[in-house]
Amino acid sequence: MVDSTQLAESKSIHRETGKTFYYATRLLPERVRHPTYVLYAFFRVADEVVDDPDGSSPVEQHEQLIEIRDAALGREPTDDPVLAAFSEVRDRYGIPDEEIVQFIDAMRTDIEKSRYETYDELEAYMRGSAAAVGVMMTIIMDADDADSAIPKARRLGEAFQLTNFLRDVGEDIADRDRIYLPEATLEACGAAPADIERRRFTAEIGAAVEREMKRAEGLYREGVSGIKYLPVDCQLPVLTAAILYADHHRLIRQLDYDTITETPSIGTVRKLVLVAKTRWYWAWNKDPEAVFAKVSEIPMVEDGPTPRSHPDDPLPMG
Repeated sequence: MVDSTQLAESKSIHRETGKTFYYATRLLPERVRHPTYVLYAFFRVADEVVDDPDGSSPVEQHEQLIEIRDAALGREPTDDPVLAAFSEVRDRYGIPDEEIVQFIDAMRTDIEKSRYETYDELEAYMRGSAAAVGVMMTIIMDADDADSAIPKARRLGEAFQLTNFLRDVGEDIADRDRIYLPEATLEACGAAPADIERRRFTAEIGAAVEREMKRAEGLYREGVSGIKYLPVDCQLPVLTAAILYADHHRLIRQLDYDTITETPSIGTVRKLVLVAKTRWYWAWNKDPEAVFAKVSEIPMVEDGPTPRSHPDDPLPMG
């Protein structure tokens, strides 16, 4: 069993490093909320190895992630409260080892890879770093129709992460020398990676951000359509998380897609307003897609050509 000390440590990490998701997590029933704190803390512990290496070499980072993986899988003992708690959660809920391995492998990718040629490459990365998270959350929620829920949960996880990438273009290059906008998208829009590296915003970069935002919005539509397969007491919290993350798109548009020189952030008051509006509409209509359409500013029908079929793409877009 996860003890109170482990839970408190996990909750603290979640509250400090995942403020947007934390608002939605608090709406979950306790049976799901507590293991979610543990899951999120585990994700952050692994993520910090590559995002804040603190002087560690790439070899040392790989070794740290292998140690984290083995502790999480229960292969090796650990005195880390978060890893010990996660191993308990994994065992209790039957989280497949494959999902954990894929997540850690994605973190290892961040050590060596900082550019993505196509969306296919980026999507393969997100299969471990974001989609695996959606799978683990769905397992903990104990969806009755897991076969229907899990593919949609993967898409929603990818939507969240793609939103994060679009929000943090400038920060990612400045702090980690990473560009998550696919090179094929940049080329199709006439954008130069060198301008991103110099944190120089151009209209062409804005067009690339807009293009990937449309892709992310397609993922939201697909992911939100699967919320109905989750247990009833989990649907509103997951819907709320989707609405909160998607609100970054409103801010990005207000910046004319310039997330090179600025990083949009949703304020506390705005979050509270979105939570309240979501709950109000939910009280009248338990259809997740209908409420998402009412509260979020993401169109529920695709507007314009899809990113996957743009005639100017020099390379396949996935």
